[in-house]
Amino acid sequence: MIVAAFAIMMTSCGMLQKSSTNEQSTATQTTTTTSVATNAQSAGQNAGTALMALYKQYKADGNKFDYKNMQNVLNTVTLVANCEGLKTSYNDKTYLKDFGKGMIASSLGLVTQNNVETVTNSLVEMVKSSESVQNATTQAQNTATTAAGYASTAAQYAGALSTLLSAFGGK
Repeated sequence: MIVAAFAIMMTSCGMLQKSSTNEQSTATQTTTTTSVATNAQSAGQNAGTALMALYKQYKADGNKFDYKNMQNVLNTVTLVANCEGLKTSYNDKTYLKDFGKGMIASSLGLVTQNNVETVTNSLVEMVKSSESVQNATTQAQNTATTAAGYASTAAQYAGALSTLLSAFGGK
């Protein structure tokens, strides 16, 4: 029985080696298409999970987005990171459909068949405008770095001033 299974396996491998280049190309294309669909659906699932978490916190905070909440920041980063594929695939209906399937599967009813297109389109617009957001973020980071430098200098002065003032004792 083992010998028969081995013989069948060897015959199958031999047949695969003799297959034409067109069949191999079609198999590669099918694998690539499946991979893209799987990536789109996986990205959609991760985005849907992050979106659901953001929505729950938004509701818990009285319909306000608390940008100081670190979990909100992390969920936003996750959402944006998983929407990156939308930058290059926003015109690809198959990608959008697979992305939407993932969002529906993971958002616990927040994203449905009825609103998936609206949600996906909103995410596409968010991602398309992210270049200007990224530029603003870079500027903000540069400003924060400068402010941190000033804060460090101010802390040094405060320390020196405190030392100086303590020299006066209880006068």
